[in-house]
Amino acid sequence: MEIWINPACSKCRSAISLLDAEGADYTVRRYLEDVPTEDEIRDVLDRLGLEPWDITRTQEAVAKELGVKEWGRDAGSRERWIKALSEHPKLIQRPIITADDGTAVVARTDEAVRDALSR
Repeated sequence: MEIWINPACSKCRSAISLLDAEGADYTVRRYLEDVPTEDEIRDVLDRLGLEPWDITRTQEAVAKELGVKEWGRDAGSRERWIKALSEHPKLIQRPIITADDGTAVVARTDEAVRDALSR
């Protein structure tokens, strides 16, 4: 299992604490430093069962600069969103845990972290 984190994020720190408390075997990816490629983002989206706009932090300053709230949310706009997430990783919702069964969860709650652990 891998967890994408921003160490400055309290939700990320909480998820790590819970993983540690449960004795989970996981790898940490500091995605602001080790930026996911467009293919990796596509893979995570497939694992999450979500679209790129579902995991975009639209309140970030860069999101406002790019005007993402005005972008289409359809198949024709998907690649634009994925490119923006790769070029501006701060836009990616966090933390994201890729579970051992090939799925993934946006682990913003303890319940979501436990869900990833049970997979």
